[in-house]
Amino acid sequence: MRKLIDDSTVTTDYWHTLEDGRIQCDLCPRFCKLHDGQRGLCFVRQNLHQQIVMTSYGRSSGFCIDPIEKKPLNHFYPGTAVFSFGTAGCNLACKFCQNWDISKSREMDSLMSRASPEAIAKAAAESGCKSVAYTYNDPVIFHEYAIDTALACRELGIKSVSVSAGYVCAEPRAEFYKVMDAANIDLKAFTEDFYHKITGSHLQPVLETLQYIKHETDVWLELTTLIIPGENDSEQELEEMTQWVVEQLGPDVPMHFSAFHPDWKMRDKPHTPISSLLMARDIALKNGVRYAYVGNVHNKAADSTYCHHCGELLIGRDWYELSQWNLTEDGCCAKCGTRCAGVFEAKPGNWGAKRRSIVMS
Repeated sequence: MRKLIDDSTVTTDYWHTLEDGRIQCDLCPRFCKLHDGQRGLCFVRQNLHQQIVMTSYGRSSGFCIDPIEKKPLNHFYPGTAVFSFGTAGCNLACKFCQNWDISKSREMDSLMSRASPEAIAKAAAESGCKSVAYTYNDPVIFHEYAIDTALACRELGIKSVSVSAGYVCAEPRAEFYKVMDAANIDLKAFTEDFYHKITGSHLQPVLETLQYIKHETDVWLELTTLIIPGENDSEQELEEMTQWVVEQLGPDVPMHFSAFHPDWKMRDKPHTPISSLLMARDIALKNGVRYAYVGNVHNKAADSTYCHHCGELLIGRDWYELSQWNLTEDGCCAKCGTRCAGVFEAKPGNWGAKRRSIVMS
């Protein structure tokens, strides 16, 4: 049971006291070492009276209903609505952050809406959402809030979706993914140099998270890589990344290659040309990834799902609208009978591309 200190501050489990009296946060591999009153890089976790607390419990940067494809998840209840929310702060320092107004915010009081885990689950159910997504910033840093919300959702038959960079330690990772049903993990690049210089983190813990989710949980997994010109778009890096995915995670993990736009501290970089995204997709398919997509651009062919055995169009997509559905009731190709990897119902959802903001009372 979480112990509420006040209406937005809750005790946490992952920390220990150092010999010099500081408290080390053990939630993520950043291992912030904090004096009394000091906050970690994520800003929402603080040493308060010689313990690490979370200071944004029950407070969100906003609530929206999105198509599940926007997370992006193309193989998890396609066409359904997902109730999305996040908090402020982040445990990474990505120079290209495209949600920087949320993830880098220190003005939490002006950002936050308030909602209990039970209120979120109820709102999702009443809105007809199949799932709730912990997104916009990274649910790693609102670990306790996300878990309690996932448990409340489970009581109402609502699924839980993590949209994360996967930068988390082993013990909290196990607790977190025990209550998740699907995850989209940002595999931001495939070099330690990129992770260290551009995100202020490290690659290996992310790879360990991917392997853990795939091989030690039943969580449905998809990957996203934002392709940044001159930083992570070389053929060699994409070859190595996609080969690793097939060898270590298997061919059925979908990969999304998304377009970068200049933002935050990388405004000097150009937009990603669609040719780079299509090259990344082609390399992935060549190396055995069965489901590869492009994102943040309009390309119906590269957004759609095909049977890896016979090439039949299985799920047609036009932006976030489903245009065709050629799966059987048990998720197999209607032409050849080959199973399409994913979590499907007999019929797709009909939410469409609309996005609706939600005001929680």
